[in-house]
Amino acid sequence: MKHFNHLTDFSLEELQATLKQTKDLKLNRSNTPKSLDKQSWGLLFYKSSTRTRVSFEVGVQELGANAIVLNSQNTQIGRGESIKDTAIVLSRYLHGLVIRAYDHSVVTEFAKHANMPIVNGLTDFNHPCQVLTDIFSILERIDPENLDLSALRGKKIAFFGDTASNMANSWIIAAAYIGFDLVLAGPEGYEPTQEVLEKLKAENLTPRHTFTNNPIQAAEQVDIINTDVWVSMGDEAEAKERKEAFADFQVNEALVTKANKNFLFLHCLPAHIGEEVTQAVIEGPNSIVYDQAENRLHTQKAILAQLQEHSN
Repeated sequence: MKHFNHLTDFSLEELQATLKQTKDLKLNRSNTPKSLDKQSWGLLFYKSSTRTRVSFEVGVQELGANAIVLNSQNTQIGRGESIKDTAIVLSRYLHGLVIRAYDHSVVTEFAKHANMPIVNGLTDFNHPCQVLTDIFSILERIDPENLDLSALRGKKIAFFGDTASNMANSWIIAAAYIGFDLVLAGPEGYEPTQEVLEKLKAENLTPRHTFTNNPIQAAEQVDIINTDVWVSMGDEAEAKERKEAFADFQVNEALVTKANKNFLFLHCLPAHIGEEVTQAVIEGPNSIVYDQAENRLHTQKAILAQLQEHSN
């Protein structure tokens, strides 16, 4: 059974096809092929969500399927039913399941026991739908005709802030898998984790990232600037400590002067203005954050359509 729990679950050829299908779906939204016609897909949330819930619910419906939204606390999972039993039973009802969870093992366990595609809608370890969306959002600016993954090679991409976060992990995996260089800028104590390095080793991938405590150095001649919130869901107890630690890694007007003139600014949202990014940057001419948000819909529709092709 084909799943999408890591970017590496799709071959590079499949990723390329997904990007091209994303473009077609975006350009022809009113005539979306009903790839999931008469199917029922579940959307299971352990975490609150705006973009993931709406984009997947709309996307599933536009592909012709019925979307069933489930909150883990309002199901028997919340009362202790095993993931194994839940996965087996839901596989008898549904044609696929999107999961947004804290612990990545939840998604892994569902994929182990389910007889239907499982899609990782975000975990504390990674966010493959978002990073593929980000890649599409970049390529539609720098290589709109071909959307060729190779166009990322030679570009300097930088991530600022919590470089042990799920989005940093996603970019680390993407850099190693696709073959572009990535610089990560963050404070001591928030370096890339051993877990993501072990993931690269398990996939036989060579790391393509570097880490620095110097944000100015990381921003020098950069083409893509990426950041995310400093306090993720589940980290609220560390909010004060984190805000102090990340203060020097804010993406602001001074930092972006070091970047290339036509740099692109990315943020997967929600943003905390005045913390990881200033209003002038996120609303500036180089920001593509709202394109990113829209592209979640189109990219995820393409991912689901690709999974459907493999299940036929």
